[in-house]
Amino acid sequence: MELLKEFCAENMTLVPAAVAAGAHRIELCDNLAVGGTSPSYGVTKAAVAFAREHDVWVMAMVRPRGGDFAYDVREQRMMLDDIACARALGVDGVVFGCLRYGDARAALDAELAKRLVDAAKGPGSGLSVDAPPVQVTFHMAFDALDGEAQLDALDVLASLGVERVLTHGGPAGTPIAENVEHLRELVAHAGTHLIILPGGGISWQNARQVADLVGVHEVHGTKVVRCVKP
Repeated sequence: MELLKEFCAENMTLVPAAVAAGAHRIELCDNLAVGGTSPSYGVTKAAVAFAREHDVWVMAMVRPRGGDFAYDVREQRMMLDDIACARALGVDGVVFGCLRYGDARAALDAELAKRLVDAAKGPGSGLSVDAPPVQVTFHMAFDALDGEAQLDALDVLASLGVERVLTHGGPAGTPIAENVEHLRELVAHAGTHLIILPGGGISWQNARQVADLVGVHEVHGTKVVRCVKP
């Protein structure tokens, strides 16, 4: 089976080069220095138009700011509006993560996750009233959960209709090779209900090896294809 390579793109700068180098899907965001935030209307519109011409998918980041993944009421409204805007512009999916923090431990914010999934897949409102449902990826906020909480979160996210979870499989900055065993555990637990999407430390050089070791058919990263900067 061909390995699907999702390229993480900051704005449109490297999208054409990444597609030319073999990227099958684009995770579109802004501000990679803080882990990615929601791309602008204009950038999303341009990326979708380019992707349609090249048979490539676009997944739009939905994150109002850098920092942690607990969002207040105003930020939640921004996320819902960003989803509506992204759907209206024709993206194939949205990418978000949401957590609660208490007792020094992070937990999935299942209530907000449900609202965001419903916004992505339910009847459109406002800008997205005539837009079709889109896929959902839960991003690396997932890695802030401890091991047992991660397994529980997979069950909840699958029940909500999330298609995939992006994860490094361990603390940020650790070599991806050190996390293969845990990634395999996540894949086994997810079964056919969710796609585990490894990311962080995956390059065009090791993508196939990591995918084979973990047992997945999709990988993610800023270097997942060998593209030349314009």
